[in-house]
Amino acid sequence: MEKVQPRTLPGFMELLPNEQIAFNEIKEKIQKSYERFGFLPLDTPIIEDAEVLLAKAGGETEKQIYRFNKGENDLALRFDLTVPLAKYVAQYYGELSFPFKRYQIGKVYRGEKAQAGRYREFYQCDVDIIGDGELNIIHDAEIPSIIYTTFKELGFEKFTIHINNRKILNGIFDEIGSIDKTTDILRIIDKIEKIGAQKVEEELQELGIAEKDIKTIMNFIKISGTNSEKIKTLKELGIKSEIFNNGLNELEQVINLIKVCGVPEKNVEVDLTIARGLDYYTGTVYETFLDDYKKLGSVCSGGRYENLAEYYTDKKLPGVGISIGLSRFFYQASKEGLIKSDNKSISKVLVIPMTDNLDKCMEIASEFRKAKINTEIYLADKKIKSKFKYADKLNIPFAVVIGDDEIANNKVTLKNMQTGEQETLTVQDVINKIK
Repeated sequence: MEKVQPRTLPGFMELLPNEQIAFNEIKEKIQKSYERFGFLPLDTPIIEDAEVLLAKAGGETEKQIYRFNKGENDLALRFDLTVPLAKYVAQYYGELSFPFKRYQIGKVYRGEKAQAGRYREFYQCDVDIIGDGELNIIHDAEIPSIIYTTFKELGFEKFTIHINNRKILNGIFDEIGSIDKTTDILRIIDKIEKIGAQKVEEELQELGIAEKDIKTIMNFIKISGTNSEKIKTLKELGIKSEIFNNGLNELEQVINLIKVCGVPEKNVEVDLTIARGLDYYTGTVYETFLDDYKKLGSVCSGGRYENLAEYYTDKKLPGVGISIGLSRFFYQASKEGLIKSDNKSISKVLVIPMTDNLDKCMEIASEFRKAKINTEIYLADKKIKSKFKYADKLNIPFAVVIGDDEIANNKVTLKNMQTGEQETLTVQDVINKIK
């Protein structure tokens, strides 16, 4: 029989057990962090009715969607977790309590060009707070608190949450009479870290922005100082646009409320160049960077949007949320050595039978498991040296040897695989020692 070459499609992540253990640990820490703030779990289907899923899609997004027919059904794979959330809130509106706080950690699919760290199937970790008709600005300040807690849980100390408000940017363009070019201007500004200020000016000129207006834009995005100093400078610009002043007022409130939420000022920066989510976010926006690894790009981003489910209901459902692209983050952080994948097993104990009385060995293994100690039992017919080698290769910290003498004395032999130390103990003594 001709063999099929085993292979994985490009853009799909498969990990070795030690890597998967590390991945799962990070995912669990993110989940626990989200739950600590009272967010409810949600799991929506990977496959949706294409008409429902693509209600808002268009342009490049629609080109990247995996879409197929099964019988008479026109189906599509979800490409993010926000559209399924919008559908969910509209569908179950009468059964939800608002503000509705949910988290979802799951796989999404995009048929874009596969490259290092950029996958076609990948995990996103989202939290969103949805209001009914309105949503208090204090929730915009709660989000950075969640980001701060999550990345501290992941073991990072030096990271900065960059914050801006889309209304401030829109207000500037309104003031100079270029509101119709807002999206194009924001796309250019958003590239300033990559292409530099001079190239940004050149592209603004090509867009047809007057020289004096380019100067206004560049002076605006170059505003520096502490968060308080930046807000003070913004106030002193004398911008009369109502859009601008509403955004500035919101930004000032959020910055002050973030302090109340316990996030250190060193971890928060007003960044007037952030222009993410051009067609989606309407107020506060966030980008989070690891200070010593900015080349990784934003590791957590999001913002405020005014009407989550406008394509499914007439009800106004404003929200604010963030997302961590877990698969990409894991790949990049592993590459930089920020994530250690040392654990080759999740077992804490390997039970090694040296007797034909396997029933007793199974019984003892069950006692460890009842005590919430991850335990596996070695059942292959090998010599004792090979059994210890198995435990050592998988970095299992303890081996429990059970022979006829141990059974007769109602004890076991515990070996510390790191130190080589051995002692004969009761099962309960082993449990107490390991826990």
